[in-house]
Amino acid sequence: MRKNDVIRLQVTDVNNLGCGVGHLRDAGEREGQTVFVRGGVTGDELEAQIIKLTKNYLVARPVRLLSPSPHRIADDCGAAGCGGCAYRSMTYAHELELKRGYVRNAFRKAGLAEVEVEPVRSDGRVSGYRNKAQYPVARSRDGRTRAGFYAGASHRLIPAEDCLLQPRLFGEVVRFLCGFADRHQIPVYDEESGEGLLRHIYLRMGERSGELMVCLVLTSERLPGETELVGELTARFPQLRSLLVNVNPERTNVVLGERYRLLAGRAWIEDELCGLRLRIPPQAFYQVNHGGCELLYGLAKERAGLTGRELLLDLYCGIGSIGLSMADTAGEVLGMEIVEEAARCAETNAARNGISNAAFFCGDASDPQGLLERASRERGDLSGAVVVLDPPRKGATPELIDGIAAHGVRRVVYVSCNPDTLARDCARFASHGYRIGTVTPVDLFPRTGHVESVVCLSQESMKTAMPIVCRQRIPKSRGHFLSRCCLHHQYTRRLHHGKTL
Repeated sequence: MRKNDVIRLQVTDVNNLGCGVGHLRDAGEREGQTVFVRGGVTGDELEAQIIKLTKNYLVARPVRLLSPSPHRIADDCGAAGCGGCAYRSMTYAHELELKRGYVRNAFRKAGLAEVEVEPVRSDGRVSGYRNKAQYPVARSRDGRTRAGFYAGASHRLIPAEDCLLQPRLFGEVVRFLCGFADRHQIPVYDEESGEGLLRHIYLRMGERSGELMVCLVLTSERLPGETELVGELTARFPQLRSLLVNVNPERTNVVLGERYRLLAGRAWIEDELCGLRLRIPPQAFYQVNHGGCELLYGLAKERAGLTGRELLLDLYCGIGSIGLSMADTAGEVLGMEIVEEAARCAETNAARNGISNAAFFCGDASDPQGLLERASRERGDLSGAVVVLDPPRKGATPELIDGIAAHGVRRVVYVSCNPDTLARDCARFASHGYRIGTVTPVDLFPRTGHVESVVCLSQESMKTAMPIVCRQRIPKSRGHFLSRCCLHHQYTRRLHHGKTL
């Protein structure tokens, strides 16, 4: 088996990068070895050319489709190759099956195969659902400014002003801005040399309000033709409510810098979500799929099971959208957010919606000495509190999970954008005696490999808690005693290593 060999392959699965998965047949020593082929769909039979060999797997590119999968459909994207849409060549029903499988597999790998994972829920919309986009820009061979997205595993720009995941308005704005850059000879940033001015075009839009934010990411604050841009853009797009410059002079892959400068309008847009009117600044987190987000937050509120008396601790609260959507059924809401501007917006959003039982402050939710200690000092016993977690993809920190357990919090609603870190964190919660409820995936990112999930973890008595199995090796001298790796140290029951507690 050598590079450039052509093999016949039956695709049996698809990973979250959009690569079909098959296994070698009649391949001698490599018999049964895994092969990844970009664009393969479960059930395809195809010929593929090997482009990479490793000890444990091969990577191939499709050459000829011999027998198409019943799940295969025509790819209608004009910017194929950008690497964003992993599943545009398959039916949406099969995509949802795959995503449920990813969540199940994440829990299985974490030693939690018994956890129930429901079918993926969706609002059904698969195109034009994103309310935010960050377009890198580059100079094309004919000297024009183009915007789009990078090809997979590269920084080669694929022009995609009319991405099917974005609203049509975004494409119109991007084409206008690229033309403006050409007319005013605005130099485009070059990653290799570090020279140039215009790096990214960052757009945001309110789904319900229709308000538009335009932010140009530059290497310096000076923008040629600034006055003309304000006049032409506001005349062309009456939806425009916020026009900003973001300054990012660093040679980095991070899109946004720390400084913003307002050119026109105000430094935020507004939108309506879950019956709330929310203020959204450019640096704050706000779910990109409005319909899917309302579905997700509705499930989180249902799982929280609030009765109107509880203290709700909203960690990683952003602009306060989750906590404020639950405030009508909570006794009190306390939120923490590391981005200062977002925390201020959360306070503003509470006031604008007439919510008087919510307070927010800036701090690192990963630090259990922050909100948890503060809430404990001011409110006393936290055992009756409910915690809502919506962390970034890296998940919650072990210290935060341990802190939640140490304060005796009996119910945690975990909203996650990464099945792997969700399963890992659920395993740690389980080690503290929390029962893992049903996991419900929600598709906020159709046609991509991402999926959100929500689950409730509840602290119960040891007699009714979910069985926990210790899988960590412990020296014989300690093998008959409960280890910290198995359950929180407050429990001292004896065990035989490897047996169910």
